[in-house]
Amino acid sequence: MDYRQFGRSGLRVPVLSFGTGTFGGSNEFFQRWGQVDVAEATRLIDLCLDAGVNLFDTADIYSRGASEEILGQALKGKRDRALISTKSTFRFGDDPNDVGSSRYHIVRSVEASLKRLGTDHIDIYFMHGFDALTPVEETLRALDDLISAGKISYIGASNFSGWQLMKSLATSERYGLGRYVAYQGYYSLVGRDYEWELMPLGLDQGVGLMVWSPLGWGRLTGKIRRGQPNTSGRIASGGEVGGPAVDEEHLYTVVDALDEIAQETGKTIPQVALNWLLTRPTVVNVVVGARNEEQLTQNLGAIGWTLTPDQVARLDAASRRDPAYPYWHQMGFDERNPKPTAW
Repeated sequence: MDYRQFGRSGLRVPVLSFGTGTFGGSNEFFQRWGQVDVAEATRLIDLCLDAGVNLFDTADIYSRGASEEILGQALKGKRDRALISTKSTFRFGDDPNDVGSSRYHIVRSVEASLKRLGTDHIDIYFMHGFDALTPVEETLRALDDLISAGKISYIGASNFSGWQLMKSLATSERYGLGRYVAYQGYYSLVGRDYEWELMPLGLDQGVGLMVWSPLGWGRLTGKIRRGQPNTSGRIASGGEVGGPAVDEEHLYTVVDALDEIAQETGKTIPQVALNWLLTRPTVVNVVVGARNEEQLTQNLGAIGWTLTPDQVARLDAASRRDPAYPYWHQMGFDERNPKPTAW
């Protein structure tokens, strides 16, 4: 297992982490992702630890806390071998204050997550979304106090826009508060918007990327091919609800390129798609999920080998889309405003 520096911090994390969105399945949305119970979760976690995958990602809203509870139970007796990341911000209850990034909600969310996880500390704590109604200083000071209390070790942001992340980083620097060292965001061969602003920001500010949904909400599993209807899996059951729209022809073009390279390398389409992400600037970790041991074993096969520069270039070309303004305009000023990847 390869390990990388977790943004501008002293923490090193494996290039793959295990996402536990499939744990629980206690409501209709997450049932489509999976319904892994404690026994199966324990087997999956043991398999991860044996492979060097010691970072496990969850969130309070995953199956309304059931994911955290199952992860905590599956890690009993193994907590000292694991890193746990979890998140809060989105609504968790009916009370007016059961949402957002206020001090009130953050403190209560952390305490509740600690209880569900059965641990005394959270290694990485993410703000799951940006709360524009709470002053950034309030959010960061609350997180800083929790760091000082030893309840969380590192903090990160998820799903922020570029200006929201930069405002938060500037506030941390101004007041000497805990700093977001990582960004957890959507990035895949059929979703490269991250490259337009967040990637240059991450390079400039030393913020590492932890990728979620690296297979494009299930579109890059190899089940969707040109002229082949999708009849199984999460998307076929409605699991792409809430995900980004992808032009059908563009998807087929990307999958065609993946299929060609999969045949050249002797790997699967998902393994090639995951490996491509590990070649990208700022990426320190890719979150992979699994409903069973077979899926997890396949995902673990994405590491231990490397795409050639030619193969990376072919995938870049197949997945390229025209960026929005002002990014398309900036492409003509690479002399003084270079971008980390070719669009």
